[in-house]
Amino acid sequence: MSRSEQPSRRTVLTAAVAAAVAGGAGAVPAAAAPTGAPGHGKHPARPIDNRAWTTYTDWRSGSARGTRAVAGSRPGVMIGSPIGLADYTDPHTGTTATWEYATWTSPVHRLSVPSTEAIASWNAHTPAGTWIQIELKGTYSDGTDSPWYVMGRWAAGDGDIKRTSVDDQTDDRSTVWTDTFAIDDPATGLRLTSYRLRLTLYRKPGTKKSPVVWRLGAMASDIPDRFTVPATTPGLAQELAVPRYSQEIHVGQYPEYDNGGEAWCSPTSSQMIIEYWGGRLTPEQLAWVDPTFADPQVCHAARYTYDYQYGGCGNWPFNAAYAATFDGLQGVVTRLGSLTELERLIAAGIPAITSQSFLKEELTGAGYGTSGHLMTVIGFTADGDVIANDPASPTNDAVRRVYRRREFENIWLRTKRYNASGKVVSGTGGVCYLYFPARPSGRQRLALASVGVR
Repeated sequence: MSRSEQPSRRTVLTAAVAAAVAGGAGAVPAAAAPTGAPGHGKHPARPIDNRAWTTYTDWRSGSARGTRAVAGSRPGVMIGSPIGLADYTDPHTGTTATWEYATWTSPVHRLSVPSTEAIASWNAHTPAGTWIQIELKGTYSDGTDSPWYVMGRWAAGDGDIKRTSVDDQTDDRSTVWTDTFAIDDPATGLRLTSYRLRLTLYRKPGTKKSPVVWRLGAMASDIPDRFTVPATTPGLAQELAVPRYSQEIHVGQYPEYDNGGEAWCSPTSSQMIIEYWGGRLTPEQLAWVDPTFADPQVCHAARYTYDYQYGGCGNWPFNAAYAATFDGLQGVVTRLGSLTELERLIAAGIPAITSQSFLKEELTGAGYGTSGHLMTVIGFTADGDVIANDPASPTNDAVRRVYRRREFENIWLRTKRYNASGKVVSGTGGVCYLYFPARPSGRQRLALASVGVR
């Protein structure tokens, strides 16, 4: 996102919740922030629910119409025998094409946390001539159902369809804001209590190619309204060797992708962690980039995370899905509840991409304010301060920053803040991207499980 203080979909996303602050909304109380060394003691209850379908048994448990589960080292679901043909008119090209399709619908997942928001994530392979659609249908706490909401129309490439979110989806009780399902008025007490996810897999008629989806899930949460969060006790001094890339050296490049590098914090951060895990792009993949541009892989990440409806590269699930196109990687969007949870991940070698917004004076040393920005957290100093690769830096060499622990945890974990005009606007409430191996080590599995990711 841009460094500047500008309107953001995140402000729109929780505008309804601002009224709840004034009205004293009765949100589910959050657990006290954990303290102490990472990995020690019991993990408190979290106002966050994660569920993902990833195993062969998972894929066999759903309702299949024309799809089949596939086993192997990375189980998934793919087209078996298509159930019909469907026309799709791409709203961003005006082109209408006919596609074979098949569907897979998850079992009902009953939430451990009645929630105000939900964000879906998926990891998939979509060869040329194929794409996927992800939908969510929820049940509310009063027993009624939402419609099927489109959470994304996605392909790894952009030659068949333009990957896109879908606007104007609402039933006047909940709304989808780009990539996030949100209850319109949490002050009423209405919550999401369960959901199903539906995949529709598309391919050109007559071909034997198929998308393969390896991971499908959602993170649902009910984060209480808060301008500040409890302080945590430092418990880790460690730094991971994550590559450093600046978005700022790409300013003006490929303005068709969200006005160029000035707004590329999300894909720049994604590319850092992808390369930390060994992901590399080939010269053939990068051949489209102007050879005079430094770090062409950042341009590539911007192009292949771009959401043509949102008009930007900051769609959270699209970034996670992009990361999972690299061999041996998977990606999810979730929320963390504290810096202690993030310390557990760093201790296991897993960096994280965090989403935050703040005034210039709220983050010492940043030198800017933002209504929405992504950074890569790579470690902690001996004093517990946060070591971040901040892509909003003038050069690659300047990307590594150290930010004060107390300031960072507050701007990242709060759900409410005051902007430069004194208006109450939203914060992300601990949203982050986690990219990690498709086959995590035992230590990594434990760390991920401690934050609800499996």
